Amino acid sequence: MRKVILTAIVMGLVGAASFAQSTDVAARGDRPDWALVVHGGAGVIERGAMTPEREAQYRAAMARSLEIGSNVLGEGGSSIDAIEAVIRAFEDDELFNAGRGAVFTAAGRNELDSSIMDGATLNAGAVAGVTSVRHPISLARAVMERSRHVMLQGAGAETFAVEQGLEISPASHFFTERRWVSMERALGRMGLPVPSRPDGAPDPEPVDHGMIERDAREHRFGTVGVVALDRAGNIAAGTSTGGTTAKRWGRVGDSPILGAGTYANNASCGVSATGTGEYFIRLTIASRICALVEFGGVDLQEAADQVIQNELTALQGDGGIVALTPEGDIAWSFNTPGMYRAQLTSGGDPIVSIYGDED
Repeated sequence: MRKVILTAIVMGLVGAASFAQSTDVAARGDRPDWALVVHGGAGVIERGAMTPEREAQYRAAMARSLEIGSNVLGEGGSSIDAIEAVIRAFEDDELFNAGRGAVFTAAGRNELDSSIMDGATLNAGAVAGVTSVRHPISLARAVMERSRHVMLQGAGAETFAVEQGLEISPASHFFTERRWVSMERALGRMGLPVPSRPDGAPDPEPVDHGMIERDAREHRFGTVGVVALDRAGNIAAGTSTGGTTAKRWGRVGDSPILGAGTYANNASCGVSATGTGEYFIRLTIASRICALVEFGGVDLQEAADQVIQNELTALQGDGGIVALTPEGDIAWSFNTPGMYRAQLTSGGDPIVSIYGDED
């Protein structure tokens, strides 16, 4: 196994890095002031299919997410603040399947899902199927803090966003040619008609079809997520996604489902997931891992591996998670060839990994 530890962030860009799968901070008796772990999706992410330029882009984006989160946490911001800040940046980066750059449904729309949970209070907010809110994670937080509900969906969620003064964007904001071509190809394989391009979308432009093929494999589960621990010792988790390419009938995956794609509890841990949402929902994967930690006395990495490597795999589901305890222990586990992932603790070195052999 190749292990390369990243030692610097220069101008927000970081080179190749990896890590040992679990950082057992608590065992050393030196709980960090704060900690952060993020993911950018899991799938068939392999060295042979990734160009050096594209790999550098992903590593830099993951490193920037650590920089954004660490700035919030290092200045005494809450774990909730860090979650929102990091995911908002992901939602503006077309590399990822969240916000701008989200995949298209079979109807030619971007339908966005997101959730956030506060481990100190178990308060949570989630939204599903929104099409015009620039930052679904901010809408999920507004649902948590400014409504008496936990989840809003579709038009109602968007009405609430307008009432709360959140930024509304036209369909063209979320449009990328890369995702549109991926949708066209998926619809062709399913024998379904291709919808009209969204109003305001740019004229068709050439795309790298090799990249589209890689996308079909790499971004099968292109969700983004964050778990953070702040100076007060509070855990929070958040997740955001555009779902699956050419999804139909208002399909909703695990990302906005508390306990499945997102969970946080100061009594155990926080988890953000990425994968085949239908399986993550059936197994309530996020809360299941934390329950093993809290009630089973299981180490975080062991709990993550038991659920992902054994239970999820046995059900023939694919994907992965990142997780963090109030003691500062970090773990990630995935049963796909790769997962975009990164971690940083106060006083530690930033770690960014992509491939499975970087463990």
